[in-house]
Amino acid sequence: MSGAGTGEEWRRLDRRMLLATAAVLCGVAGGAGLPTTLGLAGSRPLWQALSWVLAGALLLVLGGTAADYVRWRRTRYRIGPERVELHTGLLLIKRRSLARERIRSVDLTANPLQRLLGLVKVRIGTGESTGGSESTLELDLVTRVEGELLRRELLARAAADPAGMPDDGALATVDPRWIRYAPVSFLTPALGGAAAGSVMQVSEWFGAQAEVIDWIGDRFRDVSLAWMLVDLVLIATVAGAVGALGLWVEMWWNYRLEREPGGTLRVRRGLLTARSVSIEERRLRGIEVVEPLGVRLAGAARVDAVATGLAKDDGDKHSDLKTLLPAVPRELADRVAAQVLREPQPPTGTPLTAHPRAARTRRLRWALWTVAAPVALLAGLGLLLTPVLLYVAAGCAAVLTPLAVLLARDAYRSLGHGVTGDYLVTRSGTVRRTTVALQRSGIIGWTVKQSYFQRRAGILTLTATTAAGAGAYDVYDAGESQGLAFAADAVPDLLAPFIEPVPDLPVPFTEPVQTPEARSTWGSPRTKSRGR
Repeated sequence: MSGAGTGEEWRRLDRRMLLATAAVLCGVAGGAGLPTTLGLAGSRPLWQALSWVLAGALLLVLGGTAADYVRWRRTRYRIGPERVELHTGLLLIKRRSLARERIRSVDLTANPLQRLLGLVKVRIGTGESTGGSESTLELDLVTRVEGELLRRELLARAAADPAGMPDDGALATVDPRWIRYAPVSFLTPALGGAAAGSVMQVSEWFGAQAEVIDWIGDRFRDVSLAWMLVDLVLIATVAGAVGALGLWVEMWWNYRLEREPGGTLRVRRGLLTARSVSIEERRLRGIEVVEPLGVRLAGAARVDAVATGLAKDDGDKHSDLKTLLPAVPRELADRVAAQVLREPQPPTGTPLTAHPRAARTRRLRWALWTVAAPVALLAGLGLLLTPVLLYVAAGCAAVLTPLAVLLARDAYRSLGHGVTGDYLVTRSGTVRRTTVALQRSGIIGWTVKQSYFQRRAGILTLTATTAAGAGAYDVYDAGESQGLAFAADAVPDLLAPFIEPVPDLPVPFTEPVQTPEARSTWGSPRTKSRGR
């Protein structure tokens, strides 16, 4: 195979991809063949069932490998001076081409089998935020050396690093102590539930589900129903915690965040499946510090990139390409965020302006309605069907009401916004609190939203529109004058021409004392258009 620097020669994928395909199909045939054989053996002789299954497995492996051989023969790619081209297909011929000047990412992925064979999957992407097939090319599979050469060649830039070379090198490397944050993530209950479901599903495949249920019942024969449920939840939680630890090790072992010459951030991670993600700094528009509730209570946070051209790859379950740093102590997260943005101080750590008390009232009202609706439903069913549901409704009200109030107050305390240097900062959320530092130069528009209830409370929601990340970032329930002044100060001349100032009027005190930067004489969000 020709090297990555040989100009415009057509190249093929590596022939060893056929071995990878055959090995995967053998695993699929073995996994599906065992329960199929046991199922068929109940109605016919074992040798006959086994012969049918082996014939089907052989047909699957040979047919799948032959189809992949045709794909290998019909697939070729070329790296030209201006374009990257990919031709593939037999009956339906596809010819794809990407301009090299639009290429923004070259990501490498290899599962354990591919690593054993020395192969990688190369995903070449543009800066488009859609992440669809029209904006990416995939080479599945090439040698590891070829993939690395392609990554370096396609991401090569003539311009020097924007801030000079001293910052090139590692920004963060894996610390085994970070694993302590894995069990407090939302993955733990999800994995616990998945483990319980898997046990029941596998037992059903082998016709032993009733025996498993009877075995569980025998273990808890002398235990009340309530305690049995508590014990089962604890067991599922322990199983989920173990699964979360294993998943963290697989995803984040060998983690390294580094800045390469030319202004490229590179994230490498993975124990079994190796992943390499590259992000050009020139398409970086900010940083998002994410704190799920459990991780936040442990004093940790993770760091995501707000950049153009980052999207989830639907074909890869480990493709959260925007994550730069897993859950780590909050101080370290802020420090790495500052290094990524090349700022002396982390914008995500700046003090933020509080929102008016009307925002707290809205959250308390939402929380109480969230509890009242199911409680009222249970109470109504209890009056119609059985008094037991009345006790259930009372228990739910006693437990959920204080919890909802606590979360509502925490959601209010999490609200905040501010401007620091070149960045707009906004924070919101309680179950998943996010602090976003967004480049003011990257904001291309503002959306002002105000519902009927918000108008009565004198608050509004501002949405900063950008071409990066999620595309829009909200400042929830800010005061009318407070929010409009913030938007006008964050991006001068973008919103100011559409705001009608009014003279200062004495108003009763209804909001917390704000910083001088947040005080304004802007009036209500009345807008006017120019020239219309």
